[in-house]
Parts: sequence; C-alpha cells; structure tokens
Amino acid sequence: QVQLVESGGGLVQAGGSLRLSCTASGRTFSSYTMGWFRQAPGKEREFVAAITWNSASVYYADSVKGRFTISRDNAKNTVYLQMNSLKPEDTAVYYCAGTSTTVLLTHTGSYVYWGQGTQVTVSS
Repeated sequence: QVQLVESGGGLVQAGGSLRLSCTASGRTFSSYTMGWFRQAPGKEREFVAAITWNSASVYYADSVKGRFTISRDNAKNTVYLQMNSLKPEDTAVYYCAGTSTTVLLTHTGSYVYWGQGTQVTVSS
C-alpha cells in the first residue's frame, strides 16, 4: 500500500509561482510512474504532467507546457510540480497519483494510488 500526501497549494496572483510536493510512503516509490492531475469545479479531472521512475521521460498537457515542470527525488520519496506564470484557469484541486509501471501514463484510470489533493487558486 502506498499513501500519497500533497502540499504546497495556496492562493497566488496571476503570473506568480507555486511548487507542489507529493510525498509517498512505502519503499516502492522509486519504481513508480508519478503523475499530477487537476480538477476544477464542475469539470472532470484532467492530466497535467507525468514522470517515469528514473526521471528519464516526462510529459505535459499542452495547457501547461513551458510553464510547469515535474521532477522527483527518489531519495526523499517526493515528486514535485513547479508551476510558473500561473493563470486564473489553472485554479483547481491538484492531485498526485502513482502506479507501478515503466511507461508514462496520462489517463486517470491508469493510476492506482492517489493523494487527497491540494487547492491552488490563482487570482486575476
């Protein structure tokens, strides 16, 4: 069993930055593909970014490409999402997710473990 706990959300003005963290329990984190998703009110949960176990491959949604950066530190069992140039449309609850695979995954149904989410609000 793996537990994921997100942190780092908050309120920021448009153009600002936030860094989200997701810390995992369990010894198998280093073998997991990790992803970040987000869900705005009244909308479906959508893919944001993913990273393979060894950080060799990353993938981003078009809406965040060039502004967000996903990274991980396996020694700390932590995956990060650096968010720059934030826009009001980035406002959502952000979730991290993980699953035991060596490939990048972008669908919510492909991930087994989920965190509880952290709120990000971007004011205009």
